[in-house]
Amino acid sequence: MRLLLETGSTGDVPGPVDDDALARLYAWPDDGGVRANFVSTLDGSGVGGDGRSGSINTEADGRVFHLQRELADCVLVGAGTARAEGYRPGATPIFVVSGHGRLPESLASGDGEVVLVTCAASGRDAADDVWVLGEESVDLAALVGRLRDTGMPSVLTEGGPSLFHDLLDAGLVDEVALTFAPRIVGGDHTRIVAGAGLGGPSGLDAELRHLVEEDGTLLGLWHLPRA
Repeated sequence: MRLLLETGSTGDVPGPVDDDALARLYAWPDDGGVRANFVSTLDGSGVGGDGRSGSINTEADGRVFHLQRELADCVLVGAGTARAEGYRPGATPIFVVSGHGRLPESLASGDGEVVLVTCAASGRDAADDVWVLGEESVDLAALVGRLRDTGMPSVLTEGGPSLFHDLLDAGLVDEVALTFAPRIVGGDHTRIVAGAGLGGPSGLDAELRHLVEEDGTLLGLWHLPRA
């Protein structure tokens, strides 16, 4: 793995990246924040032919995926994505957003903290492992605030595309970690964002932090300035 570019760096760029350097590149800011992590093909698909992002992962993307989970305080994911990708409990707490209040079966048992985040319209009662935030839909701003208040300011969201759109629309995303896999799949597959346009005609601006490459896989981190 080699570093192609790092903005604001006073060191030698480009160059090889060892494990310590990679951890530094993907470390959260001291005050945390919400970071979205996605993979995309060269033709813009967020999934492979089987409808799963796992089928377009590369070895380099896998390394960075697991590193970011280790560095994060928690993982935030939509129930649909957790179900499609077969999420399971792990060392990092997982918070699953579901307006219907249904937890995917793969996350219903096993070691590791899993919290269902839903709204009052789901009919679920609040509990230690069920957060009820919002009336007709999940109040994402309240969710991010509660995570911070609970001592989990560094939030890694892994989608899906609809949840990512809603987080962006609410101005809650601070960083985007995006991998471009050296693959082209064609078809009419889902992109990493699904929903109405964002930020007006020109969209949302992003500031590049770094670019890393390995075996044709390009991994970047972008900062989204708050308005």
